[in-house]
Amino acid sequence: MSTNSTKWVLDPTHSEIQFKVKHLMITTVTGSFRNFEGSVQSNGNDFSAASIQFSAAADSVTTGNEQRDGHLLSPDFFDTANSPRIEFQSTAVVKVSNDEFEVTGNLAMHGVSKEVKLQVEFAGLAKDPWGNEKAGFTINGKINRKDWNLNWNAALEAGGLLVSDEVKIVCEVQIVKQA
Repeated sequence: MSTNSTKWVLDPTHSEIQFKVKHLMITTVTGSFRNFEGSVQSNGNDFSAASIQFSAAADSVTTGNEQRDGHLLSPDFFDTANSPRIEFQSTAVVKVSNDEFEVTGNLAMHGVSKEVKLQVEFAGLAKDPWGNEKAGFTINGKINRKDWNLNWNAALEAGGLLVSDEVKIVCEVQIVKQA
């Protein structure tokens, strides 16, 4: 980072961290995390060489169903008693176009850390009514949950599985420039 290094902090009030997974192979269930934080180090307002850090409390997961959420906290999935945090640390940012980036980094959860690639769309910069400079991003990616030992599943009578292995990551984030 140059001497023009700027720190940005994730604004959780104006951000959504979600995942989507197929259920019964015919519908999609959406989950989200309520407790998360993150920061970005950039060269001013240039995010092409940014360093990104993100962390979520695994036990803050919600899917809108108490029984399913309880199962997600168990050793079958996030095992929050032994792995309380989900963390991401970028290792590379590649500018694909004016407003698109590919971010590579390590995603750690359930005691496993693996490299992932995320597609990031820069939505722009704006000042809020209180003079805070903010930047917005849409983040998308796909992972195979089995790569993190999230292996639980149930076979269906007609064939197929209850929960797909592919998990889509879908995030809308807003970051705030720090003084």
